[in-house]
Amino acid sequence: MGSLEPMKITGYTDEQFTKRFPGPPYLMMLNPESIKWQRSIEYNQQQAPDSSSPSQRYKSTPSDKLNFDVVIDCTGIVDPKRVDMAKEISTLENIIFTYNGTIHRPNFVKVQWGKDLVFNGVLNSFDISYTLFRPDGSPLRAKISLGFGQYIAPQTVKIQDQDESPDISHLVTVVEGETLPELCKRVWHNEKYYTQVARYNGLNKFRNLKGVEKLIFPPIIPKI
Repeated sequence: MGSLEPMKITGYTDEQFTKRFPGPPYLMMLNPESIKWQRSIEYNQQQAPDSSSPSQRYKSTPSDKLNFDVVIDCTGIVDPKRVDMAKEISTLENIIFTYNGTIHRPNFVKVQWGKDLVFNGVLNSFDISYTLFRPDGSPLRAKISLGFGQYIAPQTVKIQDQDESPDISHLVTVVEGETLPELCKRVWHNEKYYTQVARYNGLNKFRNLKGVEKLIFPPIIPKI
């Protein structure tokens, strides 16, 4: 009978997940007992004429979320070669949490367990609960709660989202330097609807979109 395959977490320094962060991936000492892979769809509530109940019009599909708890056990029972808790935490932090000065952000992360669970994302939360200690107070066991958000490169989103109809909603990633009219031209091949997009997103600026990461392009009302 073969040994149980461990979950592994690999760091990447590019949003296409092609350039590995130096060093080996982090191998979990104990695999999680359960994993929550969360998906959702957002709708705009719209009141239909002559109706008391609102209709749900598609707004956007937020990125997936992955959450799970794992245990790091440095008692020597699980792995006699891995008994340094500080080293375990530091190794994991360097891959998923620590600011990487080369790319000016923490690493992109791939979570993989077997061939069926592969999740490309970025870290959202990293909580540590220490549960067992040596007599001197140094920790021997810790429960790590990890939360990741899916990451898809803007170029990939653009390729995947081929529907350019002005009658549906779009979640659009803002590329630095683009203006609202330029975004409208990119999405709909027509820049004249930028005022409606600005109004929907509560924007009072069209040219300088600095600090804006995503915009919702709602179903538009044709200009006569």
